[in-house]
Amino acid sequence: MPILLSHAAQLLTLRQSGNGPRRGAQMRELGIIEDGAVLIADGKIAAVGPTDEVARQAGTNVEETDCRGKIVLPGFVDSHTHPVFTAPRLINFEKRVSGASYEEIAEAGGGIRASLRGVRNSSEDTLAEHVLRALQEMASQGTTTVEAKSGYGLSLDAEMKSLRAIREAARQWNGTVVATLLGAHVVPPEYRPNPEEYVRIVCDEMIPRAAEAKLAEFVDVFCERGAFTPEQSHRILRAAREHKLGVRAHVCQLTPANLAPLMELDPASLDHMDHVSDDDLPALAQSNTVATLLPAANYFLGLTAFPPARKLIDAGVAVALATDYNPGTAPTPSMPFVLSAACTHMKMSPAEAITAATYNGACALLLEKRKGSIEVGKDADVAVFDATDYRELAYWFGVNRCRRTIASGK
Repeated sequence: MPILLSHAAQLLTLRQSGNGPRRGAQMRELGIIEDGAVLIADGKIAAVGPTDEVARQAGTNVEETDCRGKIVLPGFVDSHTHPVFTAPRLINFEKRVSGASYEEIAEAGGGIRASLRGVRNSSEDTLAEHVLRALQEMASQGTTTVEAKSGYGLSLDAEMKSLRAIREAARQWNGTVVATLLGAHVVPPEYRPNPEEYVRIVCDEMIPRAAEAKLAEFVDVFCERGAFTPEQSHRILRAAREHKLGVRAHVCQLTPANLAPLMELDPASLDHMDHVSDDDLPALAQSNTVATLLPAANYFLGLTAFPPARKLIDAGVAVALATDYNPGTAPTPSMPFVLSAACTHMKMSPAEAITAATYNGACALLLEKRKGSIEVGKDADVAVFDATDYRELAYWFGVNRCRRTIASGK
């Protein structure tokens, strides 16, 4: 039966005003309809507009939900997550609050490598259960599309197992999951004496296997001091391109990097970007590469500096927001919390943050023709929040005000 969401205090359509990601002033255009309604049929948006108009079109044979006093908006697109792990890193957390740095924890055997044993020793079914639980938690807070990375197995078998676990969890979830191979997260302990051999394994074994089995749509790499060099990162992403996979990268999180070589590979997104150079801004602004910012990681790491959202937006760079959900630096499934952090610590406006968490997030996954806005013909991915003004989505934090999430019409 079709679903009619009627009488929304504000319906945020985020209607498209052009092709590609939104930037600059476009990020403040939410396409608000007061007393708005959405008609959903067969998993798609069938009608959008004022309630009187949409209700006439819907007729009487519908399941109607009265959304008075509610905000209706596109489901959040969480375009950067790491959900394949088995346990929280509580020792790391305790060390960090006692003053240890990210790199000191990693050198002591913590960090990413601390999750390796759990993933390698767990069954595919166990990992899928963990991923599904994370997806369900995300949906409870309004998220309908999730990019899910491997990256805690760091061997051919464990990375393929992780990707299969993502696929199985996605099969059991109503939302949309985009799988990313992140075999190049860090060099695993057994290859630390010979990192070049591990790079070869990623390029010559992991990427071809993932592409052949259709287990991933993207390949990611952590281009950072203590992980992979810019030259190694370029080789890994070039191998992904050769196997017809999309590319994205963690970059400029802890240290600056020259983005020009990575930009040659037309990445869908470059993520973190805390230390992006002013010299790279013009090329970013002229491209469709999305800068995905992850303020929850900065919050959890106790940093005083946050990603330079204002600098990027004012330069014309397309910006998205995501949770970075992971056990070490961002254990949160909450996109509403990310909106709050983006406004309070990165000085984004509430409208910019909403665009970054919906439409531009879809662009970061190359899904903007299906996701990220409420328009006729698009997937019926919708979230309903207990609020009467869209600014409340970023104003309230530490409480879940999402009242209903519809993913693909379900």
